[in-house]
Order: sequence, then structure tokens, then C-alpha cells
Amino acid sequence: MRLTSFTDYTLRTLLHLGSNPGRLVTIQEIADLHSISKNHLMKVVHELGRNGVIETIRGRNGGFRLAHRPEDINIGAVVRQSESDFYMAECFDPAGNPCGLVRNCSLKGVLSNATSAYLAELDRHTLASLLPEPAPRDPSIPVTFHRKEQQAA
Repeated sequence: MRLTSFTDYTLRTLLHLGSNPGRLVTIQEIADLHSISKNHLMKVVHELGRNGVIETIRGRNGGFRLAHRPEDINIGAVVRQSESDFYMAECFDPAGNPCGLVRNCSLKGVLSNATSAYLAELDRHTLASLLPEPAPRDPSIPVTFHRKEQQAA
């Protein structure tokens, strides 16, 4: 199976947002990071917002961020939302050309099972499971806390 560039950019966008929790990210930032078309990325962001996966904020200091915790974003669901179909062969498309082998063909069943296994694997993962673990704190560097001075009332 091969994902469309739309789904590829969707997943890259979510990975970037998941790696920058709470921070507003811009389309330009992701376009520059991955050297991808800003116009294409605008369509991705629009669709993610329409599906409720991200929250978009308009304006001069606007941007977008995840609308849910990374552990609540299922990768299989995201891929299903962003892909137009999962036709592994022409015989899966109801509008496609009829195949002369349809009565004696086992291939469609095999490909259907392969697609189901592929999607089942994606369903096992959340955005959180794809994010890198934060680097452990170096224990040799002491942690210090500073108290704020209380002002006299």
C-alpha cells in the first residue's frame, strides 16, 4: 500500500504538533521544515481542522495546535479520514471496469485481507506512540528552585 502525499503531510503535521505541545504552529513553519508546498499544506490543515483533530486560531499571532491529547489521536482513524479510498486494484472500485476473472478470482479476497491487516496495524497506534520519548534529565546537573520574593501589602 502507498499513502497519498496528502496523508503523508497529514501525519508529518500531527507529528510536529505532537512534538510541540501547547504551542501554536504555523503552516509556514511546517512547510519550511519539510520543504513541502504551503498551498498543499493549507488543504491538509483545513481538513484536520474540519475533522476536529486540530484547533486553528486565526489572526496575526494565529496558528494551530492539537485539539486532543496525542494519546487520544488514533493513527488508523486519521489515515481513513485523509485517504480517499483503499482500492488495492481496479476490481475494488465499484465504478471500475468489470473483470472477466471475477467468478474464479481469489485475488480480491487476499488483497482485502491485506488491506484489513494494514489498517488494523495503524489502529494499534496513537500519535503519542509515534512521538520520540523525551530525553532523560541528566542527574549530574542539579535542579534549583528560586522562591519569588513576596511583596509587602
